[in-house]
Amino acid sequence: MDRIYLDNAATSFPKAPGVIEAMTNYMANIGTSVHRNLSKSYQAEAVVYNTRELICMLFHYDKPENVIFTKNITESLNLIIKGLLKPGDHVIVTSMEHNAVMRPLISLSATGVAFSRIICNNKGELDITPLNEHINPNTKAIIMTHASNVSGSLFPLAPIGELCKAHDLFFIVDSAQTAGCLEINMEEMKIDALAFTGHKSLLGPQGIGGIVIKDHLAEKIPPFIEGGTGSFSEFEEQPMYLPDKYEAGTPNLPGIFGLNASLHFLQKTGIKTHFDHETFLSTYFISEIMNMKQVKLVGPDPLQKRAHLVSVDFPGLDNAEIANKLLHNYNIITRVGLHCAPNAHRTLGTFPQGTVRFSFSSFNTQYELKIAVDAINTILKELG
Repeated sequence: MDRIYLDNAATSFPKAPGVIEAMTNYMANIGTSVHRNLSKSYQAEAVVYNTRELICMLFHYDKPENVIFTKNITESLNLIIKGLLKPGDHVIVTSMEHNAVMRPLISLSATGVAFSRIICNNKGELDITPLNEHINPNTKAIIMTHASNVSGSLFPLAPIGELCKAHDLFFIVDSAQTAGCLEINMEEMKIDALAFTGHKSLLGPQGIGGIVIKDHLAEKIPPFIEGGTGSFSEFEEQPMYLPDKYEAGTPNLPGIFGLNASLHFLQKTGIKTHFDHETFLSTYFISEIMNMKQVKLVGPDPLQKRAHLVSVDFPGLDNAEIANKLLHNYNIITRVGLHCAPNAHRTLGTFPQGTVRFSFSSFNTQYELKIAVDAINTILKELG
């Protein structure tokens, strides 16, 4: 039985055409690091710089040197949050944030950093009206996901960016679920730092992520890791210019080469093409399951625009058992549990049981989803 992969919100599979070949080519034919020798270093440097350019084009920013590579979006968010916030500072988040935001904030709260959590409704939707009430003299930033990894609900970045600009706040965005499938314009949305990861809708490999950061915010954040950069090696102090300020040590060049290939693929095909197909799949799947007995759709109403994931609760049944049966009986891969976002589940009323999450990519087909729908129907009949 062929595998049906419906866990793209965790990591996409398969990857974009050309990703494996690009990574293999680097390891087989180039091999050198950047700024370290004269053999094929310039070839590697050219691809790294082109990848920065492609990221800038994707997010509508014009300074490739302000694209910082990290190993994933969690490291990106930690770099920003722990570098920016000091005792006495205050930030605003939503009740739908991932632990990549919340765990650093909880850790910093022991040092005197405070946060206000704007509570979303039980569908995971955000009303931005209360935001003003939580802004006080020591508020430094609003930190927010673009889309919930549990409910798929989308948050309105542009008006929140305008609010941040009006109150002189930094606007920091977690784009884990939207980069590569939804348009993000850093300038129009007034985003000061956009954290991204390569292995989800950017269709690249694991182990490569990053930040696009504006200069006025970078000035406030010290280096997260210090060490060799291949630049100004005569000094023992970390260079303070971008990107070297935040890129100490040997970078993940196989990952950057893979990401470069996936970004070229997205540029060629257009992210709207991927979004439209994934919207079709989500709409089809929701329409097929929403009237099933013992199935509760979690998140926005079916016709609402959403990220391309569908969380389902099976009241009265064991969600983990259903996910296990989908895997072992039908070779359908989903994600079950709390999805590293416990407060999102509290908001949605699905804590502690969590949900079974089905998440799609442009490589999935309607036929695969029909098999999944039929499998759910069969399992529910078996469980009575």
